[in-house]
Amino acid sequence: MITTAPVLKHRIESIDILRGLVMLIMAIDHIRDFFHYGHPEPTDLAVTTPILFFTRWITHFCAPTFVFLSGMSAYLAGSRRIRSQLSMFLIKGGLWLIVVEVVLITFAITLNPFYNVLILQVIWAIGGSMILLGLLIWARASLAAIGIIGAIIFFGHNILDVVDPGTITKTFCWKLLLSAGGLSAYWPVSATRGILIAYALLPWTGVMLLGYVFGSLYKSKVGAVKRRKTFLYSGLSLLLIFVVFRYFNIYGDPAPWSVQRTTALSIVSFLNVTKYPCSLLYLCMAIGTSLVALALTENIKNKFTAVLIVYGNVPFFYYLCHWYLVRILSVIVFFAQGFKPSQIVNPNQLPFFQPDGMGFNLFGVYLLWLLVIVILYFPCRWYSKYKKTHQQWWLSYL
Repeated sequence: MITTAPVLKHRIESIDILRGLVMLIMAIDHIRDFFHYGHPEPTDLAVTTPILFFTRWITHFCAPTFVFLSGMSAYLAGSRRIRSQLSMFLIKGGLWLIVVEVVLITFAITLNPFYNVLILQVIWAIGGSMILLGLLIWARASLAAIGIIGAIIFFGHNILDVVDPGTITKTFCWKLLLSAGGLSAYWPVSATRGILIAYALLPWTGVMLLGYVFGSLYKSKVGAVKRRKTFLYSGLSLLLIFVVFRYFNIYGDPAPWSVQRTTALSIVSFLNVTKYPCSLLYLCMAIGTSLVALALTENIKNKFTAVLIVYGNVPFFYYLCHWYLVRILSVIVFFAQGFKPSQIVNPNQLPFFQPDGMGFNLFGVYLLWLLVIVILYFPCRWYSKYKKTHQQWWLSYL
């Protein structure tokens, strides 16, 4: 009898380092959402402070980097599969992510067992983009064709800021694919139910397609020096586009910056690019920085990067766990601060257990963030080791 040894997965440590870093930073924003006293809007120039804004701004790099690296991972997964297998893997994986977003993550955010509002965030965007990428691969689109489609979407989707497509912008499909984002993207299904489309799909698909193309630079026949130079120059080019286009308010963001009453607020205005839906300049700022980071961290190994790799090895596991841990802590704080069961449902807040007046100052938010990432280190380390020593099919989906 002939036996086949399991295929060993070769992980790219620089990808895991960057992915781990953005996963940790991401948690700051989610903890701030639930625990910052009064919930002031960090990007509202009328009420924000520099420290509050930059607490939010540093998390702007997370979603684009995560989606871009997911595209890279899709290419690397293809090195272990034939085309048809990769296509089905991406389509099934994308459908699974959408189910998780709607069922598990929506509940973690709202703690509403009746699911009055379904929330479509970054996991939905990754899942939908994986399906579209899988369909392109199934249709035998070449790497060049995928890159061209990705670039057209990435650089061209903001043309809709200056071109009015008419009444189509009011349709559900238009919001789902192109224009939705933030709380303004609520789509009522009935008087008591609706869908919150936080992430419009296609701009994020452009990010994933480009990530898939850049993933090809990890092929064995591509030299490390060439790869790092490509990452570095591509990243610097995107950052240059961001600075020039943003400074002159040329194109790429529907909210132009302007000089404010103080230098600090002027800087805040300049950096306050649009995430919902993601603008070109927002993506250039984030992806450009990530490409430079990939170029500079390829050969770095120390205790800090070793810790980041633990989280970066199991990003989806970490993402799912961190939501439930944050919400468990929010319930504990709810009762610890003296709120009553009658205040579980707040008409001013979508999630349950979010009464007015609950929370901490920013210092408390950062302390809670440290607690969360320390607690999650241990299950992430365990699961990372488990994945390396087991071959069950479901491990590819978690």
